[in-house]
Order: sequence, then structure tokens, then C-alpha cells
Amino acid sequence: MNKSRTSSVLELLVELDRSGSEPLHRQLERGLRGAVRDGRLAQSAALPSSRALAGQLRVSRGIVVEAYEQLVAEGYLTSRPGGTTRVARSGALAASPRVDLVPATFEHDFRPGRPDVTEFPRHAWLRSVRRVITEAPSDRFTYLGGRGVPELRTALAAYLNRVRGTAADPSDIVICTGFVQGLSLVIRALRERGARRIAVEDPSDPDFRAIISANGLDWIAIPVDDWGLRVDLLAASDADGVLVTAAHQYPTGSVLPPERRSALVEWASRGGRTIIEDDYDAEFRYDREPIGAIQGLGPDRVVYGGSASKILAPGLRLGWLVAPPGLVPSITAVKQAADNGSAAFDQLAFADLLDRGELDHHLRRMRPIYRRRRDALLDSLARRLPGFEPAGASAGLHVLSYLPSEVDEAGIIDAAAAAGIGLAGLSPRRVAPGPPGLIFGYGAIAEGAIDDGVRRLAEVVAMIRGRAAIRG
Repeated sequence: MNKSRTSSVLELLVELDRSGSEPLHRQLERGLRGAVRDGRLAQSAALPSSRALAGQLRVSRGIVVEAYEQLVAEGYLTSRPGGTTRVARSGALAASPRVDLVPATFEHDFRPGRPDVTEFPRHAWLRSVRRVITEAPSDRFTYLGGRGVPELRTALAAYLNRVRGTAADPSDIVICTGFVQGLSLVIRALRERGARRIAVEDPSDPDFRAIISANGLDWIAIPVDDWGLRVDLLAASDADGVLVTAAHQYPTGSVLPPERRSALVEWASRGGRTIIEDDYDAEFRYDREPIGAIQGLGPDRVVYGGSASKILAPGLRLGWLVAPPGLVPSITAVKQAADNGSAAFDQLAFADLLDRGELDHHLRRMRPIYRRRRDALLDSLARRLPGFEPAGASAGLHVLSYLPSEVDEAGIIDAAAAAGIGLAGLSPRRVAPGPPGLIFGYGAIAEGAIDDGVRRLAEVVAMIRGRAAIRG
């Protein structure tokens, strides 16, 4: 599709109401988003340059740039510095079956990444909300920019420096809605500074690889072994940065040892590269004190990311980035353009929770609960599925168990789901082929239900093995 034809099509797709109250960049975002969703803009279709579209629509170029950047962050468009902006997602979304808005539920839920939200400290949170309502200055409820309210940034700096060993200053913290948004903000900021490629762990969360691609950067997979990321392989990767889960690798559960941490910081410092540290559940270590964050070793080279999703509840939609001072303005600007900043009210309540030590109290209460669940899971697996091989440190909210080579990973997951058992597989998180495995989360399942869940899973595995024997 040539530029003139694309532009004329977009003129028909986008209608801007200059007399309405909705900002023009939001109207443009909505129009383009809808065109991608219903297939009027096909996957990989080239969009006009921001200057050309601005001239056609008779708006400032900044309006088009802001709309394009937001849709890149959401994954609808993809863009490279100096290159063409294109549609990243397929318009066939409209023709696909409607997705049930109610999340799947399981009688025995071993899906990873889910804390026990029934243990959320409701009374402590309510007290903090009441204090915010009665004591917060009125100017905290207006537009405060993309960085976040100063009370939360100050409280987080104190907490992270004390608990995670960071070297955080409140001025270097940006509040976001969680690590997913935080990663998107960082990738876009790095892209603006000329980054082209980010190294990722293999295996790792496939959603993070998709975010990197959707924001216009390439990624390259670096293997993980029993001690975490193979830092020695980064030199040949030509990567401008690396995304790492050092304290508790997801999903293998390994912990990056001191010598690799030092080598990682040296690699980043030597080449002016960036380490993106996802510290997603490091507060939960059961056999020793948690390992400190890498950010404390190299604050000028590390962007530290954390959230309330595992330590409190995902529904809070609260996350934070601790960035090198030189990156903070870029990340803040991208955040401001994305959503005008996160909700001030929840930030203030969380700041109060931190200041009053309520989060520390909650974590002290939850660690023994999760440890008992982990122990119960490991004991049940050893008794009922002795061929399974659990791996990883005594930490976090999940256990990876490698499977016997003859067992069908995908078949087990599908059959288990039909039997009311929620699980996740290792293979979808791999880039290079490797041994099969199951990822058991124990955050959202009651201790007393774990053994029955594993018993029923053992029945599923026996059934699958029986079918395979008959076919053989």
C-alpha cells in the first residue's frame, strides 16, 4: 500500500470532533484502535508518517505522535526509530470467538503468579484509606504528572533500600500500574535512546517478549541453567540491555549467584547497557534471608521493577520503577503520555501502609503460610508423582517440576483442566527446545487442598500414560 492510498484510507477511518470535550489525541487513538480491531487496518499495513497524517487531519504533529506512541505501547502498532509505523496486531480479532469476561476457575488452582487475595489486609488498607480521605492535602487529588505522588516515592525508597538493598532515591522512582506497564515504559524510553535489542532469559514469560516486540525492539534469548542467566553468553548477543529475574528466576526458580551478578553489572557498565531487573516475588524466601537486588550494585545501569501484585494483590494495579537518573525523564514522559499518571488515591493509601509498617506485618504473616503450602506440595509430589523432578530455590509462589521424557506436557495440562485442575506448562515459556515441565503455583490454593489436587493430577497422568501405552 503506497503512502497516498494509506492516507486516504485513514482519512475515512478517523473522524475528529473538534467541538467535543475529548482530547484530539484520544479520539485519534480510539479511531485507529477500532480500525485495527475490526480489520479495516490489516496486520503489517503501513501508516502515514506523523507529519503526513497531521497535515491531512489538520492537527499538530504532537497529537499524532502521542496517539501512535500510545497504540505502540498497547501492542496495536509497531515502530522503529526512523522507520515506518505499521499495524502489529491482526484485524482478525473481530472474527475470532468472543472471550468470556469471567476468568476460568478451577477446583484445584495450581496456576502460577497468583497470591492468596483472601489474605489481603483489608482492615489495614481501610485504615490507610480513611487517613488519606481525612488528612491528604487537596492538591494531591489533581493532575500530578507521570512520576507519582511524592509520599509513595519517598515511602518506597525507604522500604526498598531497607528490605531489598537498593540504592533508591525518591526522585528516581516512577509509579506505574504494574511490571507489564513498567516494562513497556522502559522499552520505549530505551528505544528513544537508540536501543535496538534486548536480551531475555530462556525460559521466561512470553508476554514480556511480546511487549519488547510490540514496542519496536528485537529480543534475543539467553539460556538459563541451574544458577540463572548465562551471563557469559551476553557478550556475543549484541544486546543493548537485558531483562532478568535474578532473585528468583521465572519459571525455573534459580537464584543468580554473586559472581554472575557482578559479571552482569560489569557487562552493562562496560558497554553502556541497561539491566532491567524484575524483582517480582523476592520478598518470599523461606530458607534464608532474601538476596538483595542487583540495583544496589549498579544503580546507574539498572532499572529495578517491582509491584504490589504478589506481595498484596494484583487488583491494586500498583507498580514502581527505580531508574538511573538519566532515564527518569524519558520514562516519566512516556508514562505521562500513556495515562497522565497512576491513580493518586491508591498511591497515597499504599504509602500510608508502608509508612506504618503494615506491609512488613503482612509479609511476616504470609511467609510461613506460603512456606507450609510449598512444603505440602513438594511432599505430595514426592509421594504421588515420584517421577516428577521439582527444581529451584525455596522461594516465591511457584515450583517448577520437570517431567519424565515420555509424558506429554500439553496433554497433561489439557486433561487436568478438564478435571478441574489449573496448571501451567514450561514449553510455552521456552524459546529453544528443552525438557518438558509443569509449573505449580501454590499461592492461591489452600494448604488442605494441595494433596487432593496432586492426587487427582496423578490420576490424570496415569490415564494419559495408559492411553499412550495402548497406542504404542
